[in-house]
Amino acid sequence: MSNYPAFPTFYRDGHFTGLKFHCKRAVWNRQGTKAFSEEPSRRNMLRKVLSLFVLCCLGLMEQTPPVASTGAVPSATTTLVWGSGLEANIVLPARFFYIQTVDSSGRNFTSSPGENTFEVKIVSPVEQFTRIWVQVLDRRDGSFLVRYRMYASYTDLHIHILLNDKHVAKSPFILKGPVYHDGCDCPQPSGSVWKEDMQCPVSFPQIEQDLALFPRVDPDRNALEVPQRFGQRQSLCHYTVKDNKVYIKTLGEHVGFRIFMDAFLLSLTRKVRVPDLEFFVNLGDWPLEKRRPSERLHPIFSWCGSNDTRDIVMPTYDLTESVLETMGRVSLDMMSVQANTGPPWREKNATAFWRGRDSRKERLELVKLARAHPDMVDAAFTNFFFFKHDESLYGPLVKHVSFFDFFKYKYQINIDGTVAAYRLPYLLAGDSVVLKQDSGYYEHFYSQLRPWEHYIPIRADLADLQEKIHWAREQDEEARKIAVAGQQFARNHLMGDSIFCYYYKLFQEYAKLQVTEPKIREGMERVEQPTDDLFPCSCHRTPQVSIETQANLSITAYREENGGRNVCTRDCILALIPLQSTLNWAISVLTTGDSDI
Repeated sequence: MSNYPAFPTFYRDGHFTGLKFHCKRAVWNRQGTKAFSEEPSRRNMLRKVLSLFVLCCLGLMEQTPPVASTGAVPSATTTLVWGSGLEANIVLPARFFYIQTVDSSGRNFTSSPGENTFEVKIVSPVEQFTRIWVQVLDRRDGSFLVRYRMYASYTDLHIHILLNDKHVAKSPFILKGPVYHDGCDCPQPSGSVWKEDMQCPVSFPQIEQDLALFPRVDPDRNALEVPQRFGQRQSLCHYTVKDNKVYIKTLGEHVGFRIFMDAFLLSLTRKVRVPDLEFFVNLGDWPLEKRRPSERLHPIFSWCGSNDTRDIVMPTYDLTESVLETMGRVSLDMMSVQANTGPPWREKNATAFWRGRDSRKERLELVKLARAHPDMVDAAFTNFFFFKHDESLYGPLVKHVSFFDFFKYKYQINIDGTVAAYRLPYLLAGDSVVLKQDSGYYEHFYSQLRPWEHYIPIRADLADLQEKIHWAREQDEEARKIAVAGQQFARNHLMGDSIFCYYYKLFQEYAKLQVTEPKIREGMERVEQPTDDLFPCSCHRTPQVSIETQANLSITAYREENGGRNVCTRDCILALIPLQSTLNWAISVLTTGDSDI
C-alpha cells in the first residue's frame, strides 16, 4: 500500500476534512429537524453517549472541519494527495488522483487557490519521452482532480507534484512497474487480487436484487429460447466469454450499439481474467423481460430497468462509453463535469433549467409550464422527433446549450425520455441541486439514491414542480446541502473505477449461477482486441491455469505416483489443498470420506 491517505471519506460541503472531526450534541431526525431528549438515568445517559459515539464514527453527525481563512497560502508540506492513480496496478482508461489544498496550519481550502496552483509531471526514469497526457482539473472547492491517460506502458513512473517548484506531500510518487496502459492486453489472473487492488465494494444492491430472480442459469436452454422469443423483434447480442476471449452473435436488424458492449468487454478482459460466461445483451432502450417472477424468466442484460420488467441492469452505454473515452473522443464525462460546475452557488441563477428533445409527454408539459412561469422554469426543446405535429405549439426550437452551461442554474430538472434520462450521473456531479421526476425506470445506481438527501423528488406528472422550486428557494441552505450530497454520491459511486467494479462483480456473480458450461455457439465470431503496432506492450504476468486444469493435473500426477489408482484418497485431497481454487471442493470431500474421481 502507498503512504498517502487511501480514499478519505470525511467531507463537508464536498471537501475532504481529514480524519479529525467534531461531534455536536444535536442530531438530525428523519424530518430534517434537530432532535433532543432528556434522559435522566445513568443507563440512558450512557446509551446516549454510546449512540452519539457510534454516529460520530460512522460520519452521520454534523462535522466541523478546519477551514483556511481568506488570504491563506497553500503549503506544500501539509497539502494532501491521494487516489488510485498513484497505484501501478490499477489500470483505467484515464487514471486519476486528488489534491486537497491545505495551508501551513492544517486548514483546508474550500475555494480555489487558482487553477495553476499545482504543476504535475509524469515521467519514466528509463525513457526519454513519455506518451502520457496529464490534466489538472480545478474543482473550485479547494481540491483538484488530476487525470492522465497513458498511450504506452512503462517500467516505472515518477509522478511529480509541485507547488512553486517545491514537492507536495510525498512527491515524487513512484509507481514501480511494469505500469500497463489501457490498451495493453495483460489481465490480472486473479479476480480477487484485481478487486482488492481496485478497492471494489463487497456487493452492489442492484446486482443482488436483479440476480435474486435467477437462482440458476442454463446457458444451453437460453441459447435456444432467447433467440426464439426475442430475436425476430428485438436487437440483441449473444456473448460468450471463454478463456478470457470474447465471442458474439448478433440478433435483429439494428445492432450498431454493440460497439459499446464490445469495447467494454475488451477493455475489461485486458485488465482482469473474467470468468467464463454466456449472456444476452439488449441493445434497445426498453427493458424486455416482462414475465412475472413466478413464470419462466430469461436473463437479459439491459442498460435500463423498470418496475414492470425483470432485466438485469448494467451501467448505461452513455456512462460506459464516457469511462472508456475519457480524455478521448468524448467531452462530457464524470471527471470533466467536476471542473465545470458553473459559478458559486450564491451566484447561480435561481431558476429551474432543462433542455432536451420531445421524447415524453411530460416534457411537453414542462415546456408549457416554462412559458406560463418563466420566472421559475427555463425549459425548451432542442429537437422535435416524437411530436413533430405539435412543434407549432411547443416550439420554436432553441440552440443546443453546452452541458457545462447547465450549471449556471441552481436547479436541474431530470425528467424521463424514452426511458430513464441518462444525464442524471452528470447532473449529480455538478454543483446544482437535482429535481428528479418519480419514475418507473431506473439505472444501476438508483437504488442507492435517497430522496431529500441526494435530490429533490417531484411527482411523475410534474404537478408539484412549482411547489418544490419554491421550497428550494425558501430553504436555500437545505437545497445547497442536497446538491452537495448528490455531488459527493456521484464522486464516490459513478467514477470509472466504480463502473469497472460493477461490471466485473455482475459477471462474476452471474457466472456462479450457470449450471451448464458456456459455449462458443454456431455463428459466433471472435471480437478481436485492437492492436498497437507503434507502441506494443509486453505482458509480464503469469497466465492463470483454469481450476479444472489445475485439479486434473494434480490428480494425474497423484495417480502416476500411486500406480494409476482411480481413487482419490485423503492423501490425494491433501495434495490438492495448496491449490486455493480447489480448497472448498477439497474440504467438502474430506468431510464425506474418500471419493472416486
